[in-house]
Amino acid sequence: MAIIVLASNFLVQFLFGQWLTWGAFTYPLAFLVTDLMNRLYGAKAARKVVFAGFVVGVACSLVGTQIMLQGDGYTYPAVTLRIALGSGLAFLTAQLLDVAVFDRLREGRWWRAPLASTLIGSTVDTALFFTIAFSGALSGLEPGNDVAWAGEILPLLGMGPQAPLWVSLAVADWGVKLSLALLALIPFRLIVLKATGTSVFA
Repeated sequence: MAIIVLASNFLVQFLFGQWLTWGAFTYPLAFLVTDLMNRLYGAKAARKVVFAGFVVGVACSLVGTQIMLQGDGYTYPAVTLRIALGSGLAFLTAQLLDVAVFDRLREGRWWRAPLASTLIGSTVDTALFFTIAFSGALSGLEPGNDVAWAGEILPLLGMGPQAPLWVSLAVADWGVKLSLALLALIPFRLIVLKATGTSVFA
């Protein structure tokens, strides 16, 4: 879990295409890990994994704020303080919400709990993270970190109403998370069946 958080914190700083960050492809794995723990060991164990991932992930992210990288003629931290803060708060809030929703729906059809909990958790996570990490309104959190690039006003996803770039990044990220939530049902089902010794055809 900590590796997923750390990798996502670093990769979210780099664009994949025009509207996505590389972190959009790694972070949804955190919900898969949480849901598997919840299904196999219960909500209490899942919460322990979430807290462990939170502590280790934030600690590693804070270390990352002290590691300076060079590129394009300037020096910058591997992980900015705003990204570390946004990631930590969004992760903890969204993952604990995921655990609660999953636990409430665990007795339903096998796909309902992981799908609903991940969709709700991903939505909250995306809104919190991108607002804290990139919104110009919160620039006071880290005055030395210039995120003006994220505030550039552009058509939403290149075709909608005018909005800051970070909003387009958030919407695109959310779309990827929803898509991966659907795809993650396959490994979720297979891992649960293997762990419980149940046949795929049962």
